Amino acid sequence: MQQYAKVKTKYPDAILLFRVGDFYETFGEDAIAASKALGIVLTKRNNGGSDVELAGFPFHSVDLYLPRLVRAGYRVAICEQLEKPSPLKKIVKRGVTEVVTPGVAVDDKLLDHKTNNYLA
Repeated sequence: MQQYAKVKTKYPDAILLFRVGDFYETFGEDAIAASKALGIVLTKRNNGGSDVELAGFPFHSVDLYLPRLVRAGYRVAICEQLEKPSPLKKIVKRGVTEVVTPGVAVDDKLLDHKTNNYLA
């Protein structure tokens, strides 16, 4: 969770999709917002004695869920694993590889073609 918190401080106004193995996970306020916007289950995870909200989805479903977040008006930061997990190394190196907003979406699948999207 320390690694997540460190990345989240750089993107406080974005929902952070944090890659953990085969899943993108969201935590805390991001998890609450994502679960509402996406209609996915909100659960909790023990974080050293306290529970933190958790919502996630399989990484191969990102093409389904990312457009929903963007269409709901969220700025989304995608944090990927930058190396393969190793039994010798406990913490996998991760970094944000993309930040997606309705104003800077370059993938045609992300936005509704029948509505206008304005930059402010």
